[in-house]
Amino acid sequence: MSSLTFILSVLLFQLLCTSHPCQRILTSAAAGGRWQLLQKSIGISAMHMQLLSNDRVVAFDRTDFGPSNLPLPKGKCRFDLNDTALKQDCTAHSMPLMVQTDVWCSSGAVTPNGDLVQTGGFNDGERKVRVFSPCSSCDWQESNNGLAARRWYSTNHILPDGRQIIVGGRKQFNYEFVPKNIAANTFDLPFLFETNDREVENNLYPFVFLNVDGNLFVFANNRAILLDYVKNKVVKRYPTIPGGDPRSYPSTGSAVLLPLKNLKASAIQAEVLVCGGAPKGSYSQATQGEFIGALKTCARIIITDPNPKWVIETMPLARVMGDMILLPNGNVLLINGAGSGSAGWEFGRNPVLNPVLYRTDNKIGTRFETHTPTKIPRMYHSTAALLRDGRVLVGGSNPHTYYNFTSVLFPTELRLEAFCPPYLEAKFNNLRPTIVGPNSMSGISYGKTLTLEMEIRGKVEEKLVWITMVAPAFNTHSFSMNQRLLVLGNDKITALGESRYNIEVRTPRSGNLAPAGFYLLFVVHQDIPSMGIWVKLQ
Repeated sequence: MSSLTFILSVLLFQLLCTSHPCQRILTSAAAGGRWQLLQKSIGISAMHMQLLSNDRVVAFDRTDFGPSNLPLPKGKCRFDLNDTALKQDCTAHSMPLMVQTDVWCSSGAVTPNGDLVQTGGFNDGERKVRVFSPCSSCDWQESNNGLAARRWYSTNHILPDGRQIIVGGRKQFNYEFVPKNIAANTFDLPFLFETNDREVENNLYPFVFLNVDGNLFVFANNRAILLDYVKNKVVKRYPTIPGGDPRSYPSTGSAVLLPLKNLKASAIQAEVLVCGGAPKGSYSQATQGEFIGALKTCARIIITDPNPKWVIETMPLARVMGDMILLPNGNVLLINGAGSGSAGWEFGRNPVLNPVLYRTDNKIGTRFETHTPTKIPRMYHSTAALLRDGRVLVGGSNPHTYYNFTSVLFPTELRLEAFCPPYLEAKFNNLRPTIVGPNSMSGISYGKTLTLEMEIRGKVEEKLVWITMVAPAFNTHSFSMNQRLLVLGNDKITALGESRYNIEVRTPRSGNLAPAGFYLLFVVHQDIPSMGIWVKLQ
């Protein structure tokens, strides 16, 4: 067995373990949550990460780092005369796969059939479209010039019709679609030019979310628009976040579309939360060796409100280059990042080791909880992803132009770990639902009744049981593209005896609420989620 195959096999065992491995950790966690080291080295630094519907996690860095610490199997090598580091490279830059061109600072999303479509990058990868199908023998398939424009630091989002939109990128004030069966060209988006700070940018990797009306919420720098991407028309402009500090790369904050609820209502409310970033001038100061403290604020806005206003909240810890992950119970985990500086080579300082939980439904002023710190700094080029068992997978961190393990503040990080939120603690086992059946579901239609059988060993509070659906995200550079959580609620619970129950819910009514594709479905009881099952909405 090759070293690559062994690493993957061990990792998959840990990801698919049916018991909660967090409960086998003996270390105390007075602050809340626990950390689990999964691998001392996966051989690559995980700059990009995506969970697929077969529970495999695809992680990759960039080809022009030079050799990684993971050899390709069976003497396999990549030959690329355009590569700026190695023309012949016999090491992997995608776990456990071989990319042909440079995927540095690229973007992606999963299609309705479960394929990972990954776009752009650097150098010879800047106009490539790559597809990975989730099977044990599959590898990356690349198409030349699959993009109409160079895409580096762009954002992808899946659309209700199954296409992906690719927004922005360095010196690209436009958007385009893949596949190109409907529209082959680019479409100008002046908003991206308007939000471009001269010589700094602060508008890369824009935060893009599909609104409930089918339009796109696009945030860059310190403000946002609502875009009708079909008509190429801005239908709403949102106010600037109070204070005006940038939140987009390289002054990197993060953002989520908060859980969508009350899905049967005629008018569904949608909210966006933006957290962290760096004050104006931080990037320029970092290039001169001065590292300004990161932003300590979050800004929350109801994007469906006719007169929307940002509401400012204060985090326990300032954070730049942090990630925001939607948890199965609808709360948000802030994780990774630095306390000062900016994104960019060697520009971050003061690692923020503590994850922070944001309770979305609490009253303002009571929403943040600081959790147990990791021992591993996760700085520039770190990643995070929700797993089916409720853990959050954490990898990456490489603030250097190459792999560098010695004589630097923050060595290139190859370790892979998982954060176990407090809901995985053994004391909640009596409250924790178990989905008895089915194990997975495909072919679920819109607006239909869905029935699950579950088991809860303790006393059931029926009004505190609900079902959620989570779209796994493509994570890179502190943004989880296509991340989405819907609260389906609880229409009816029927006791079956022996601690078993049927629960009925209604599926979302349209692709504007939930684009077709694979989702993780969880039953939540008193804020304690079950292990998820895969469902395919079509």
